[in-house]
Amino acid sequence: MSSSFVLNAEMREDLGKGASRRLRHAGKVPAIIYGHGGEPVSITLEHSKIIHNLEEETFYSQILDMNLAGKTEKVVLRDLQRHPAKALIMHMDFQRVNENAAMHVHIPLHFIGEDTCPGVKLESGAVSHQTTEVEISCLPKDLIEFIEVDVSELHIGDSIHLTDLKLPEGISLVALSHGEGHDQTVVTVHVTKTVEVEEGAPEAPSNDVEDEAEGEGESE
Repeated sequence: MSSSFVLNAEMREDLGKGASRRLRHAGKVPAIIYGHGGEPVSITLEHSKIIHNLEEETFYSQILDMNLAGKTEKVVLRDLQRHPAKALIMHMDFQRVNENAAMHVHIPLHFIGEDTCPGVKLESGAVSHQTTEVEISCLPKDLIEFIEVDVSELHIGDSIHLTDLKLPEGISLVALSHGEGHDQTVVTVHVTKTVEVEEGAPEAPSNDVEDEAEGEGESE
């Protein structure tokens, strides 16, 4: 699969916490590239461009083109560290892609048919997502952006499991490779909770009554 994301990186020679702090103050993101038989390489990226890319859902799960020292490598994002309070990227990890080896990637689930499924439209139920992403295994050429989950036929009490997902050829789910006990629920349709009020129950005091009581207290 061809990449729609191109990252321009620079080699990083100055290492350590102090150096990383200076890079961040200069609008740079410290990062590392590793894997596929190559030595780990410390790099820097433009923070403003990274923030823009992170707004795209596919950036987290797709193959990226990393331009570095006049060469381009295929990589995937493996780890992302954010500042706990600020909109600041602290560090990023990228793994090189081996075109001939299966890779494990988390990709999102896209749910369709929620508003029209019988459980919601006719039975006043609600759709509950048990998970919003899955880990897949595939060759880089077979990597997809998302898996579509159609809930348009579900009634209250119905659910969709991992084994029910429709996968393109060359894609498998990592969880299912661990055995039947890992066939987790993906989405369900359940009854919505309602609060019943008994007949003859006293009504809660209105705001007007409370306001009058407060006014009397103030006049005293």
